[in-house]
Amino acid sequence: MKVITGTYECKADAKGRIAIPAPLKKQLAGSLEEGFILKRSVFQPCLELYPMAEWNKMMAKINKLNRFVKKNNDFIRRFTAGVKEVEIDAAGRMLIAKDLLVFSGIEGNVVLSSAVNIVEIWDKDKYEQSIDGSDIDFADLAEDVMGGLNDDEDGIS
Repeated sequence: MKVITGTYECKADAKGRIAIPAPLKKQLAGSLEEGFILKRSVFQPCLELYPMAEWNKMMAKINKLNRFVKKNNDFIRRFTAGVKEVEIDAAGRMLIAKDLLVFSGIEGNVVLSSAVNIVEIWDKDKYEQSIDGSDIDFADLAEDVMGGLNDDEDGIS
């Protein structure tokens, strides 16, 4: 798994194209040939950009679900709703389909934010609201999520 880092701002043009900032494009260079999957986020009003290798790993996990269990079928349908295969063109731009623009509320200013092995694509105002901290105590969240982990010799969770 390649870890993607950084948060970048750009703009969506009238056609829904965004220019991938050079530092991010450099990190994604190994995936440019295979392409990407763009989908709705499960928990947030943003989009998720999966390098194809990461998408294939996710699909391998999902493919293990028993489709004769209704919850599994419902999950698969919703998880893959609106999924689009996308490419970054020679000019470093990516086209976001209209239905995904509507879902995410992206109109102009965009934030591309790394999320370990994928990139979240946000409307800038919605991104700022999601990280402003007013609805979540981040210290408590960090302790709940990471506090019990300390399985490495370096002492870092």
